Amino acid sequence: MNSSLSIQNLSVSINEKQILKQFSIDVKPGEVHAIMGPNGSGKSTMAYALAGHPNYEVEGGEVWMDGINLLELPPDERAQMGLFLCFQYPTAIPGISMANFLRTALNAVKGEVNDDGKRKPIPITQFRKELRSKMEMLKIDFSFARRYLNEGFSGGEKKRAEILQMALLEPKVAILDETDSGLDIDALKVVSEGINSLRDEKRSFIVITHYQRILNYIKPDVVHVMYDGKLVETGGPELAARLEEQGYDHLYK
Repeated sequence: MNSSLSIQNLSVSINEKQILKQFSIDVKPGEVHAIMGPNGSGKSTMAYALAGHPNYEVEGGEVWMDGINLLELPPDERAQMGLFLCFQYPTAIPGISMANFLRTALNAVKGEVNDDGKRKPIPITQFRKELRSKMEMLKIDFSFARRYLNEGFSGGEKKRAEILQMALLEPKVAILDETDSGLDIDALKVVSEGINSLRDEKRSFIVITHYQRILNYIKPDVVHVMYDGKLVETGGPELAARLEEQGYDHLYK
C-alpha cells in the first residue's frame, strides 16, 4: 500500500449525531493535503476520530497505516505508529514545564521497548541534545523549555510549542487542526516556517483550515473541500484560491 495514511469510508458521530459521512482520502508519503470547509463540516471531527478521542464514536470505515487499521488501536499506540495531532486550542498545564512534558511524550512514543514490554526512558543528556537541536532548528529560545506548558503563552507561542513537540516526535503523518486560528501574520509566518522545515519525502501533513492564507506559506499538493460531513470536491492549490474568492455558500447551496 503506497500510502502514509488511507482513510476509507470513515463515518463518525458525537452525542449520537452523525457528523462524518463515509469520508475517504489517501495521503501518500511526503504529500501535504489541505482540508477546507465551513464550520460544522466535520473537519475537526475527522482529526479527533483519527487520534482516538473517546467522545467520537466511529460508526464505520477503516484507517490504514503500514498495513494496520489504526481504529483498532488505543490513542497511545496510534501515536507510536507515527500519527500526530496538532490541536487548535492547546491546553495550559500549570506546574509542568515544557521540557518535562516533551521528555515524557518522547519517552512514551519513541522510547526503546524493554523485554517486559515497557518503554525505557531516553537518557536525559540525549533528550537535552535533541531538544536543543530542534529548538535551534525552529528558532526558539531555550528559555522556552523552562516555562510551564502553555501557561501565559500567546497564541503564536502555543502553536510553536505544538510544532516543537511534532519536531521531537517525528511523526509519519501530522494533522494540523486549524493551526492558523488566532494567529497574526507574523506568528503565522513563524509557525509556517517551522512546519516547512519538517517537510520531507517521508512525512505527510493534513492541514485543516477555513482560510487560504496559511496555504500561501505551506504549499499543499492536494486540496479537499468538506461540506456536511462529506468530501465534495478535490483539486490542486487553485481550488483553495477559488474558495477564498467565492466562499463556500456560492458552491454548495
